[in-house]
Amino acid sequence: MRDEDTTEGLRRLIESATRLGIELDEAETLAWLTAVAATVDGEDWVVDAENGTFGHRVQMLDFSPRDLARFRAIGRIVEVTGPEGIAESALALSGSAAQSKIQTFPGDADYFQRLNLRADTREEACLLLAALLREKVLGFARGTNFQFLEAKLGSSPSGVPLTWKLSDVEAGVLAHGDGTVRWEDAARNPGWVKLDWVVADPERHQLSNASNVVDVTWEAPDGSIVPLDGYLDAYFQEVYLDADAVPTFAKVVRHVTDDALDEYVEKLEGEVRKYLTKQLNYGKAAKRMYNVFRLSGRHLDAAYVRSLFDEPTTILYQVWSLISTLDNATQPGSAIPMEEVRAQADALVLDVVRALDGAEEAEIVAALLHLRQTLESQTTGEERTGDVSAAQARVVNVVNTFFRDKLTGVPSIRDYIERLQATVEDSEASSLSAS
Repeated sequence: MRDEDTTEGLRRLIESATRLGIELDEAETLAWLTAVAATVDGEDWVVDAENGTFGHRVQMLDFSPRDLARFRAIGRIVEVTGPEGIAESALALSGSAAQSKIQTFPGDADYFQRLNLRADTREEACLLLAALLREKVLGFARGTNFQFLEAKLGSSPSGVPLTWKLSDVEAGVLAHGDGTVRWEDAARNPGWVKLDWVVADPERHQLSNASNVVDVTWEAPDGSIVPLDGYLDAYFQEVYLDADAVPTFAKVVRHVTDDALDEYVEKLEGEVRKYLTKQLNYGKAAKRMYNVFRLSGRHLDAAYVRSLFDEPTTILYQVWSLISTLDNATQPGSAIPMEEVRAQADALVLDVVRALDGAEEAEIVAALLHLRQTLESQTTGEERTGDVSAAQARVVNVVNTFFRDKLTGVPSIRDYIERLQATVEDSEASSLSAS
């Protein structure tokens, strides 16, 4: 992008932001645009020697090390480990946690792990994976500040990931359909591997859902590396937490395909389309839209979406996410102390009061207070599910309205949204005519 194009584009962007009531710092935005343009040449991942982190050049522009100690502490709960020289790991933050410089109000604590297993055969690697995952779940089932929720391992005949609760992992067998699935058999075709916990930070009185998506590879004796799920993930939205893991990371990602960036953007765009149509959530769409824009050269659009994430109303996206966290933290058998739940619920009420006023504030605060009472009384079943859903629905309505108005107020982004929505309508119309 030429300097004159950047200047004129930034001028129009600031005009749009001002008209829509968005604060956009011109100097900071220009600095980001200059930095992201400069990442085109050279190695596409970098190491921050001072903080011991590394990741994709563009991704590292959005990461702040201020909460590294906390994220590394949670990482010790979620990371799958194994024998030295046999199980090699590179653990990273992903999602909004990896964009902490701009995501002032992140949602969950999302992790991504590259787990490379060295074994003589694929079968041995799969059995090792089963053993290491089970060891992690059983060893970190519950503690004073964490509670295991569920695992994803293996797939149904239709390709849907199998979900294992703690009791299923303990038994090593999952009831599915008309039969059962053994844990070791599920690991032979692991599919999408994911582990979920809820964790508490006693010092901050903050709860978080913490997940770890594990991308497992098998390294054969000849040095070839094969992803056990058939696909090697790219690394465009990850911040790795330990620079000592660079050798493992570099060894694995050199097998990522040359068109990985295009595939990643296409996958993200599919998620944007989903959240703009079938599962309406403009907040989730905006987070993914930002990554599409920054990685596909639409840097001015990315700069504008980037500026939305620290607006006061966007804290409601975090509120929406934490309602599920409160629900998870108070399930029967949870080890999370109730005082941590109360503190988090009170914090959510204060967040809403600071972000809103009038009827919207009163409605959401009332829903949160009612939900807190439901959770404290350990109510289960339809009443609990209904209260959680009602509180989330009230919050997401406000989030949707905010992001929809701010996104569609910029002509280039409005055109992008309408194009994605139109492709879904055209596809549905074709399906109806064919039937």
